[in-house]
Amino acid sequence: MNWYAIKAIYLSELHRSWRTPLQSIASPVLSTSLYFIVFGSAIGSAMTEIGGVSYGAFIIPGLIMLMVLTETTSNASFGIYMPKWSGAIYEVLSAPVSAFEIVVGYVGAAATKSIILAMLILLTAKLFVDYSILHPLWMLLFLVLTCITFSMLGFILGVVADGFEKLQVIPLMVVTPLAFLGGTFYSISMLPEFWQKVTLFNPVVYLVSGFRWSFYGTADVSLTFSLMMITAFLIMFMMFIWWIFKTGYKVKV
Repeated sequence: MNWYAIKAIYLSELHRSWRTPLQSIASPVLSTSLYFIVFGSAIGSAMTEIGGVSYGAFIIPGLIMLMVLTETTSNASFGIYMPKWSGAIYEVLSAPVSAFEIVVGYVGAAATKSIILAMLILLTAKLFVDYSILHPLWMLLFLVLTCITFSMLGFILGVVADGFEKLQVIPLMVVTPLAFLGGTFYSISMLPEFWQKVTLFNPVVYLVSGFRWSFYGTADVSLTFSLMMITAFLIMFMMFIWWIFKTGYKVKV
């Protein structure tokens, strides 16, 4: 294992984010804080409790997961697309660095940035809403698994995209709508029975539900199904990345 190469890629990606702190850190934290103000304080004051949890506290796991899904995917896709666009990726590919080490460097950096953002949002939420975390270790497990998994999705998007505009298609037109429809602001048990069954086809439901369970011990679906879903995503994206490097799809001339 070439730890020096992994460290070089990892730190380079982290430094890229710290060079634009307003865009990388302040913007997602501020936008999520506005959700807390509008939905948690203003609208939440007129809402009844959901599963014994105040509405403001109820939406915290969903908002964090919404931010994690979108930011992780975007960060990872830009992280690999920029060296590909500039041609620097060929220096990495020609260096004595394995595909596994390249993926660990880029995916690890994107996942780390999203975990830091999630922690900042958790701290910021305390300013607006009183909440508790019933199972902190499970919360960290779900957070880390989700960040790693969707960093891999972003890595895939960055490799296959052939233009800057296409980097945002999946995060904006697929991931974000699925997150909003996946129980971010509500429990799917509040929906009519037919729509509850339809919503179960949305994979984000299982991610939000498992993450919310780690906070309050209540979930729309079982913890087992949530873990199975995030594991299935992780394996699927790993297999796709393995195929990309095996065939050289979009990374070799």
